[in-house]
Amino acid sequence: MKRYAVYYAPRPGDFADRAAAWLGGGTALPGLPRPADQITVDPRRYGFHGTLRAPFRPGDGVDAAQVAEVVAGLAGRLAPVRCEGLVLENLHGFLALTPRGCEAALLEFGAMVVEGTDSLRAPLTEAEVAHRKPETLSSRQRALLGVWGYPYVMEEFRFHLTLTDRLPEAEVAPVMAALDAHFAPVLPRPFVIEDLCLFGEDDAGFHLLHRYALTG
Repeated sequence: MKRYAVYYAPRPGDFADRAAAWLGGGTALPGLPRPADQITVDPRRYGFHGTLRAPFRPGDGVDAAQVAEVVAGLAGRLAPVRCEGLVLENLHGFLALTPRGCEAALLEFGAMVVEGTDSLRAPLTEAEVAHRKPETLSSRQRALLGVWGYPYVMEEFRFHLTLTDRLPEAEVAPVMAALDAHFAPVLPRPFVIEDLCLFGEDDAGFHLLHRYALTG
């Protein structure tokens, strides 16, 4: 694996099935302005997930067994996070499902995942820093990038489940309406983060390697 990441991914069931059908690119929802596979390029690459620890290269001497051991140990210390539910939201042009009723708990949980996995990652290269476009970040986000390898952590963390690429403004409303109809019957209430999902990236993209139940 070239990189690893720690994500939320839904357990098997109706919600996971609807998400897989959408990101599979073959779902022809009524009212879409373009075929689904044309507006889900980036989400398909990473799979349906919520980022907890963004993709990282393992550090020198860090192997797959060590990554798995650290993530498993972390899952054994952390408790599930319970939210009221999920809502469909426009996040500056791309559409995502975002949780409600657990904001403080999610911030604390996200910080513990970042801190608990930081020993696994290699320092960022100059190219990796440049990829994050530090000139577009706030001073605090640049500082977080330097300390934790990612700018959207700690108080900047916003948990979301991405469903589309960034859309032209005229497409936002019709795509949102189509996705609302697609997901509304299966959105979990409550929405509970109950696992740490370890993903690995190879030449084909990201894959779920293991699901560790939160038992803390």
